[in-house]
Amino acid sequence: MAPAGDEQPKPVEEQEPTKAEFSLMNKYIRTALLNTTNNVEVYRKDPNNPLYSISTFEELKLDEALLRGVYDMGFSRPSKIQETALPILINDRKNLIAQSQSGTGKTAAFVLASLSRVDVSQNYPQVIILSPTYELAVQIFQVARTMAKFKPEITFRLVAKGEPISNTKWTETVLIGTPGRMVDSTLKYKNVDLTKIRVYVLDEADVMIDTQGHKAQSMRIRRSLPADCQILLFSATYDDEIHKFATDIVPDADLIKLRREEQSLANITQYYVVTRSEEEKYRALANIFGTISIGQTFIFCQTKKSANFLAQKLSADGHQVGLINGDLTVEERNKALLDFKEGKQRVLISTNLMARGIDIDQVTVVVNYNLPTLNTTGQIDKETYLHRIGRTGRFGKDGLAINMIATSEKVMVEQLQSYFGQPIHELDATNLEDIEKLEKN
Repeated sequence: MAPAGDEQPKPVEEQEPTKAEFSLMNKYIRTALLNTTNNVEVYRKDPNNPLYSISTFEELKLDEALLRGVYDMGFSRPSKIQETALPILINDRKNLIAQSQSGTGKTAAFVLASLSRVDVSQNYPQVIILSPTYELAVQIFQVARTMAKFKPEITFRLVAKGEPISNTKWTETVLIGTPGRMVDSTLKYKNVDLTKIRVYVLDEADVMIDTQGHKAQSMRIRRSLPADCQILLFSATYDDEIHKFATDIVPDADLIKLRREEQSLANITQYYVVTRSEEEKYRALANIFGTISIGQTFIFCQTKKSANFLAQKLSADGHQVGLINGDLTVEERNKALLDFKEGKQRVLISTNLMARGIDIDQVTVVVNYNLPTLNTTGQIDKETYLHRIGRTGRFGKDGLAINMIATSEKVMVEQLQSYFGQPIHELDATNLEDIEKLEKN
């Protein structure tokens, strides 16, 4: 019988989070705008229309109260996508399709553009912003109210589950909610005169079309809008399905694409630690944690069982540990992410499944407590390995990856070195001097 350390843990099936849940988690984990250096690709519907960008918010000639709100939120200068998108949205008032990942400032961009179009002398809805879930809609609602706090004439209504609906006409100027509830309010109860809507925003469109009914509901509202209504669509991805939906619902639109940050191992120093049993594996990790100051650490396990075991052991040893897996509720997962983001917990443990949809940018160390393997063959999963350790070493910063392996898994380490062309150094976790060199790297 092989030693425990050589056994491959049998994956335990867990409930995969939806795209909407992943999107919400990514919003929770962001500490600030991504400091991306990626290029913005712009495709103008009218090639004769000159393209220009801004370097300050003052160039937009915004209402002073809105400008004050922007600065009060901590935006000192436009983000990469805001530099290009805001002139199109505010000055040109063009329809726009934008592809951009979470954390790039897209929400602030479409909220600012929407608020700038409100005529405060008129007490009726002029802006509709749709998001695929209640939780995401609440986040946008909070951003919008904060940005407009120095302009109280702009009023807001959350149109989502739990919010009352009656046959009375609404007077709030900005409506933010989910597609189903918005359809009921606008088309069934007639709370809104859709012919007076100036701006229509669809956020998280890739999540929207993944949710049953939302695509059709969004189109139903769209058909009742005036011809001069400005329509904005934002999506983290832009595949063929999104492209078709976007071009159907947003006519004659400019297209902006912010390339995703390329995953690279160039800034990541990789190590592996050979252990002969589960107990020895844990002692090795405890030695590392007890010897050096390692900052925010993300630990990946292959199964719920190993993740739960590790979380209990580390907590018992006095470490501040968070745990996320597919069995937790949305609220429980988001609390764990928020605690990690705020530094209340220095260690976050995740199963393999959960890791695939979460983008985290402030991690300094990644630990593979179990190497990722393909369920069907048991072979090393190179794509998941890249995704896991790519959570560190981002945006030009140095990162550290530590792989805890059994003797029989050395061949997998060799395969990773050969495939990625990057060295993975052996680390003796019983040697104090060997561990201390981690901090030097």
